[in-house]
Amino acid sequence: MSRTSNPSEDDFALYAKKARFVPVYRQLTADTLTPVTAYARMAQGKWAFLFESVVGGEKIGRYSFVGSQPFLTVTAIGQTMFVETQDGGSREFKSQDPLHDLDVLIADYKSVAVPGLPVFSGGAVGFAGYDVIRYTEHLPNVPKDDRQLPDLCFAFYDQMVVFDHIRKAVLVVALADTASGDLPSARALAESKLDSMCERLASRSDGISLQDINLASDPAPTIQSNFTQDGFHAAVESCREYIRAGDIFQVVISQRLAHQSDASPLDVYRALRMVNPSPFMFLLNTPDVDLVGSSPEIMVRVEDGKTTIRPLAGTRKRGSTEGEDEALAAELLADPKERAEHVMLIDLARNDVGRVAESGSVHLTDVMVVERYSHVMHITSNVYGQLRHGLTAIEALRAGLPAGTVSGAPKVRAMEIIDEVEPHKRGPYGGAVGYIDFTGSMDTCIALRTLVMKDGVIYIQAGAGIVADSIPEMEYQETLNKARAMLKAIHIAETQLHRK
Repeated sequence: MSRTSNPSEDDFALYAKKARFVPVYRQLTADTLTPVTAYARMAQGKWAFLFESVVGGEKIGRYSFVGSQPFLTVTAIGQTMFVETQDGGSREFKSQDPLHDLDVLIADYKSVAVPGLPVFSGGAVGFAGYDVIRYTEHLPNVPKDDRQLPDLCFAFYDQMVVFDHIRKAVLVVALADTASGDLPSARALAESKLDSMCERLASRSDGISLQDINLASDPAPTIQSNFTQDGFHAAVESCREYIRAGDIFQVVISQRLAHQSDASPLDVYRALRMVNPSPFMFLLNTPDVDLVGSSPEIMVRVEDGKTTIRPLAGTRKRGSTEGEDEALAAELLADPKERAEHVMLIDLARNDVGRVAESGSVHLTDVMVVERYSHVMHITSNVYGQLRHGLTAIEALRAGLPAGTVSGAPKVRAMEIIDEVEPHKRGPYGGAVGYIDFTGSMDTCIALRTLVMKDGVIYIQAGAGIVADSIPEMEYQETLNKARAMLKAIHIAETQLHRK
């Protein structure tokens, strides 16, 4: 493995004048290393993450990211915030707005962009659940919270492994903290972190083995829903009544499935990445809950001063042949219910982007394009705008949360109805998972196709968009179609990948 680090000493000194953190990195010769084995070797303690991407569900994204051992963690449960540091320090306090307080903390750790590194080279990684909207909007009828999960949970990482799949390179990155002004000591500490990561990556004790996987094996695990089928039908009818009365145009209601399992998050992730490759693949470990996901949809992205939302709505299953697949795509685009739903969500996205964008900078591209994934296809469009001067990525995230594709239109009234008809708080489902880089960039996805793992139970949640002419049984089946890939991943993890 290479021991040459970048940037040079002279460039390091120049970068240190611009920001507190300066990335120091090495490029490794490690063509036998994969993101999964890197995660298995790197993950230490209760906090770790693995992010991958399969663009459009078919092409591998350029970068994969692996991190562990954060230097600071931030958790919010309701209005109570917990901040802990790597050296054991902790504080607990009441917050009127945990999203704002997270933003303030991130601002303390500015980093500089270094040539040769991707947009993300260190920052806050975690999730903001669906219910963070309650920090901004007063929603009076909060559903039962039966799992006691954090509403907000982010860890600040100053060391990570980056896979560049185009350059066939593996980079180990550590952020040098130059706040003290002692640049040689800051550089030396970063170098020692690089040494430690290289040693762990060189280890062979990751417990990962080659296995013959039967992807055709598809028995459904035993599950329990928080709705009966009749109860879900009744919820759909209740929503249709609100639509007929003019309260809303559309609303997304979901059911939550639960399954007892002793499968590890890593095994579930390995199965899910085979069964349902998606643009946003993630494995997120925290002390309270593990998230394993394969989301198809951007929540909010901020890069080069531009904020983007990409609404995705309208669903059909994949065809068994190319001809059937094309026919189903044509049927999807011709379906007036699906088109009406998607147009409303485009309008919501334009409004959400417009709240934080420079006047006149909001644009719509890729209008009503069909994107295909392993089990389903969706209609998608792209909305972007120039982030208004002085606003942060967190403020762009706040403007978008929760996405219209998991709430409805008008958004606030739809969320009030969701609180009325759904029996439990949604938790991470429908919120955001991703990173906020210390340079100010952000990439988050909606927590869809996400398995929430806590205390030996795996939870899967899936929703359906309800409009005036929705048919209750079809909407119920749509939620099960969306859950199918996740249920298959659980089965494979339990029967073919399970490591004691």
